[in-house]
Amino acid sequence: MSFLIVISAPSGTGKTSVVSSLLQVDPNINLSVSHTTRPPRQNEVDGHDYFFVDRARFQEMLKQREFLESAEVYGNFYGTSRSWIEEKMAAGKDVLLEIDCQGALQVRELYPQALSIFILPPSLEILKQRLEQRGMDENKVIERRLSAAREEVSHVHKYDYLIVNQDLQETVQQIACIVRAERLKTIRQLAGQRELIAQFA
Repeated sequence: MSFLIVISAPSGTGKTSVVSSLLQVDPNINLSVSHTTRPPRQNEVDGHDYFFVDRARFQEMLKQREFLESAEVYGNFYGTSRSWIEEKMAAGKDVLLEIDCQGALQVRELYPQALSIFILPPSLEILKQRLEQRGMDENKVIERRLSAAREEVSHVHKYDYLIVNQDLQETVQQIACIVRAERLKTIRQLAGQRELIAQFA
């Protein structure tokens, strides 16, 4: 039985690197590609990193209820295609959503059985250093991201697991172990092992 994996983390925590490494460790996980109205960054590819759409197209998709979840983040809109998720899960694939807290809470309402993981930076100071070292944002943008991080962290109690990203490889291994354990839960194994169990009836 396939399931959804939701991973959230404040900007600058290393979530993208964690997810990228996790996909290499566990090829059975399919990463959901979100739609967004923000412009592509350098080296980002449409259809691989995001589906880049304008605001008019996004609003039309929102109106047609095409998104499993959607949120506005730093003035840009993001949304996860409902049909894409359903198609992958129907094919028996586990799907990973790399989304913020707004989206995660929406997903949990529709899929209460989804596995949710929140990744924390080692400290607020280290998060600030990482944001500064990226060299992508002005100081006022960094302060806005830190303020948003405080808000996101206030929701950690709503997640199933909480991991501190002190070391990338250790974090990836921890999440991989959580996913493997989730697959072995009885409720998921019953469908796949029905014939074996029937032998003992």
